[in-house]
Amino acid sequence: MLIHRVLSAIVLIPIVAAAVYFGGLWFFALVIVAALLATYEFLTIVRRKEYRPSSLLGMSLTMLLMASGLCPHEPVASFALAAVSMLTLVWELLKGNIPGSLESWALTIAGPLYIGGLARHFVMLRALPDGMYWIGFAFLTTWLCDSAAFFVGSWIGKHSFFQRISPHKTTEGAMAGLVVGTLGAALLGLVLHIPLYLGIPLGLLISLAATFGDLSESLIKRQVGVKDSSNLIPGHGGALDRIDSLLFTVTVVYYFALWAPKAFPGLGL
Repeated sequence: MLIHRVLSAIVLIPIVAAAVYFGGLWFFALVIVAALLATYEFLTIVRRKEYRPSSLLGMSLTMLLMASGLCPHEPVASFALAAVSMLTLVWELLKGNIPGSLESWALTIAGPLYIGGLARHFVMLRALPDGMYWIGFAFLTTWLCDSAAFFVGSWIGKHSFFQRISPHKTTEGAMAGLVVGTLGAALLGLVLHIPLYLGIPLGLLISLAATFGDLSESLIKRQVGVKDSSNLIPGHGGALDRIDSLLFTVTVVYYFALWAPKAFPGLGL
């Protein structure tokens, strides 16, 4: 399992790094592919509970939400949500009043809103001034937190952390993730000219977001009785398993990057 994780990381990290560096359509293409794969996985695993969300409409909503990240000041996201809400209800209406229609309609919207609605922040963050550095900061801090939680939890973890949701996660691992993620963000923040009085709370916030982003996806999988969202990436599971923490952390960093220069005018990368 560990060797598979390492080999997959060796392949994926250069691809992600290149897309982050070049930005533009290269980065957008990578993110939208990941978001569409994750949405497809979500809509697939919930069918284990005999719900029947529409993959076509759900993935269309994800695409529209992702496109709205390219023009965040335009009402694309509002239009997408309104249009798909109506279309999915009409679709369930045409199928007749069959059992599970309400749940299928809700899941068709909920999955893309969770994945596409958060993943659009990848695009918006990269488009900011110094967006490449902000994205790198978010990714590295998240990976430090996740890696520390995984390795410490695997080596010395004994006490369960949210056992009913993710029984293999431990309190020791979660605390290690919070500590390493917070300190890592503080040090990386110094490189980006983020002072410690902002870097430390930001690192703690990112680490908490990473932890609960991961647990949120675990809750979804626990509800439908699966271990991984798919077997797409050896040792890592599916696309959703890979981006679950990042969906939360990149969103946090995006709004920090918008807020901090206004609250602290002297702050700059």
